[in-house]
Amino acid sequence: MTLQNSALNLSLPHLRERYLRRELTPRQLIEQLLPALEAEDTHHVWIQRLDRAALREYADALADQDAAALPLYGIPFAIKDNIDLAGVPTTAGCPAYAYMPAQHAAVVQRLIEAGAIPLGKTNLDQFATGLSGARSPHGAGRNALNPEYISGGSSSGSALSVALGLASFSLGTDTAGSGRVPAMLNNLVGLKPTLGLLSNRGLVPACKTLDAISIFALTAADAAAVLAVAAAYDDADPYSRTAPAAPPLPFGANGFRFGVPAAKDLAYFGNAAGPERFAAACAALRELGGTLVEIDFAPFLETARLLYEGPWVAERYAAIADFIEAQPDALFPVTREIIGKARGIDAVSAFQAQYRLQALRRRTAQAWQQCDVMLTPTAGTTYTVRQMEDDPVRLNSNLGYYTNFVNLLNLSAIAVPAGFQSDGLPFGVTLFAQEFSEARLLALAARLHRVTSSTVGATGIALCACEGVAGAEPDSAASVPMNGAYVDVAVCGAHMSGLPLNPQLTERGAQLLKRTASAPIYRFYALPGAAPKRPGMVRSDSGGAAIELEVWRMPLTAYGSFVAGIPSPLGIGTVQLADGSAVQGFVCEAIAAAGSTEITHLGSWRKYGQEAPK
Repeated sequence: MTLQNSALNLSLPHLRERYLRRELTPRQLIEQLLPALEAEDTHHVWIQRLDRAALREYADALADQDAAALPLYGIPFAIKDNIDLAGVPTTAGCPAYAYMPAQHAAVVQRLIEAGAIPLGKTNLDQFATGLSGARSPHGAGRNALNPEYISGGSSSGSALSVALGLASFSLGTDTAGSGRVPAMLNNLVGLKPTLGLLSNRGLVPACKTLDAISIFALTAADAAAVLAVAAAYDDADPYSRTAPAAPPLPFGANGFRFGVPAAKDLAYFGNAAGPERFAAACAALRELGGTLVEIDFAPFLETARLLYEGPWVAERYAAIADFIEAQPDALFPVTREIIGKARGIDAVSAFQAQYRLQALRRRTAQAWQQCDVMLTPTAGTTYTVRQMEDDPVRLNSNLGYYTNFVNLLNLSAIAVPAGFQSDGLPFGVTLFAQEFSEARLLALAARLHRVTSSTVGATGIALCACEGVAGAEPDSAASVPMNGAYVDVAVCGAHMSGLPLNPQLTERGAQLLKRTASAPIYRFYALPGAAPKRPGMVRSDSGGAAIELEVWRMPLTAYGSFVAGIPSPLGIGTVQLADGSAVQGFVCEAIAAAGSTEITHLGSWRKYGQEAPK
């Protein structure tokens, strides 16, 4: 099923632009995908694919919808099979455990309501226990670039679906690195959000106190766009959390410090190419304005050992206690062995481990006084499927060396491709920071990805062909709202794509929604003043024209600071669009027309820029 050099470009910006230009419909996209979706599943991507009729039903439901109004209109996605999709069995990789959900998981519901099309349920390490992808009765996940190697897990099929060009993005889960290790091994971006940022309602838990639904995507901007829809407080999920009202400024605004483990703490497990690739990623961050700081990594590593050597194994047992006690032989042997260790853990041990974790949290917190973000390899190495089958526990532990501590410390993390090794296998690094740092990490990850990689997944498609939103800057989706609320804002001048003030939108996480025009009721002026020059749009009962506009969708959390920076005589008011709808947008006081140059006849600030004296 490897689709190198023949895959469709399923990046969100590419599909969105084709939909907005009416060059493509969701039904047409599904028809184009069907041959690949129905091909022999040699990589062991799927547990259950939706059939043709179901896929067409989802696509046809969008036929009468406004593509511009739905942020994920017609975007195909895959779902790890421990997350509910109504009407499709949830198995968690164990056929005997299967149940039929009547409702979508909360996150799946939000994605579908935003226009996304579910393709099916993907393979995983059984009960999300493992980082290899090889612990499944449905077959070991086979790496998208070299099938002799593991896919990584536990979100094996989810990563493969994106890497092989079958889905635009996918949902995984991450308890110990399951949303990051498969991203590295398949040349993808993998986002592990802050615990509680995405609702876990409708998820078969591994460890309820640590589980995070994760996102696999081709680019950081795509991951950000999905997160913007998926993230919302859910009162029905007792672990759901409300994010801060205003996300911090991006890393790099005034330089940034990135921490790396001291050389003695870096481990590559025999991978000779690892040190060179990690050094190259460090050099790339320096070029992006970062200052490297060595960090005492020992407390992070000690925290990591708690995950499988401490009582959190008992939490995995608690998640499926009734089932494992009733049908222990239904579990994959290595899964049963790992979870079965919980029987020897008592309450005293659990409390002692909690005390130790709290002490380690205090020690690791000292690192954030020295740096803003940390960088590690995502995994030191990888293994063939045969190697993993021969030594499943030790090699799996090696894969988690740089990941197991993240959830215990409740950090935000994103795995980023970092080029290829001489053997043709991808290498990857992980950026992580304190909780609710998703917006900052995504913005930095987008910049790092751009200078370390050239293609996405196993598709052979150029990274540059997957970036940007209809001409917007590539980072336009890199800052995301954390409560799912937006404001649509029409701009007509220097805030438009590629013009001097556009960063005031992109830095706040705004995304270009559409290019359009106003209703023909506005007069247009070039206002006097210093650069950057600005226009004024004044509503008029006579002499008006349709003015070229861009409509940008901005996180509500960033809207206040944007409006506060608008100078008089400009302001924000209601702007009537050519299609009869109305949005917030730039308007100008009528008095400003005096002394300004009227350019209504041009109907476009870009045209004025071309004609104005240089």
